[in-house]
Formats: sequence, structure tokens, C-alpha cells
Amino acid sequence: MAGTVEQKLAAQGIVLNEPRTPMANYVGFVRSGNLLFVSGQVCANAEGKLIAKGKLGAGVTIEQGYAAAQGCGVNLLAQVKAALGDLDKVVRVVRLGGFINSAPDFLDGPKVLNGTSDLMVTAFGDKGRHARTTVGVASLPSDAAVEVDAIFEVS
Repeated sequence: MAGTVEQKLAAQGIVLNEPRTPMANYVGFVRSGNLLFVSGQVCANAEGKLIAKGKLGAGVTIEQGYAAAQGCGVNLLAQVKAALGDLDKVVRVVRLGGFINSAPDFLDGPKVLNGTSDLMVTAFGDKGRHARTTVGVASLPSDAAVEVDAIFEVS
């Protein structure tokens, strides 16, 4: 028998903390019917320190970016837990939108965003497979290396 989503995460050493307070005039999530829209989450750890800062392809490696994207995924899941109280209420991860702070010639954004995608599949199995967009951008808040937003179908 499979464990709960949080048990699966704990087995990987991943613990969800209280979600971060939004940095401006918006909310962390909005539920509309059976869809939960989660605002972009930067790659900050539990202490609020960025996991990776700066540009991919100009000082930040793909491996560091992957870890940062995984951190964004953890922060997304913390918002989902705050919204629903239970990650097992996720029916499906519908879409991820990834923003990679990139040097102009950096072409491996999809490899970076796999950090979030792999986490969703680890947490939810086939329900974690999703549509996705990865975009290289000139800058992100606080010079974060990665930011990811998401849409979840929930019960």
C-alpha cells in the first residue's frame, strides 16, 4: 500500500514548512472550483535563503538550478497544503510554469525545471505528470535562479 504524499516526501527527506508570505500585493494561491492556482514560488529554503542566486549559464550550474527548482516545488507543495490541509486532496498536477534566470545563451532551462517536475512525480506518481512551460528570463525577484508557478486539480 502506498503511503500518503507527505510520507513519500518524508521518505525522500523533504519536509514542508509554512509557506512564505507573498512579496507584494497578491495571495499565495486561489481556488476556483476544482482548480488550485499557486503563485510563483522562488527557490528559497525554510530559512528564506535562496538555494541558488544568479543566472544559469553565468555562474549557476544546471545541478544548482535543478536543486533550486526542486526547492520551488517544495514551496509550491507548502502552498497546496496551506490551501487544502492535505496533499492527498490533489487529483492531478495540471501545469507547471517555470522561469529560469538565464544568461542570453543558456539553452538548458528544461533540464533545470526537471527539479520541480521530478518532485511532482515522486510525490504524486502518475497524477504528478503535467503540462509545462519553461521560459528563460532576464531577472527574477531577489536575483533568484528559478521561480515556478502551478495549477493543480483538487478534490
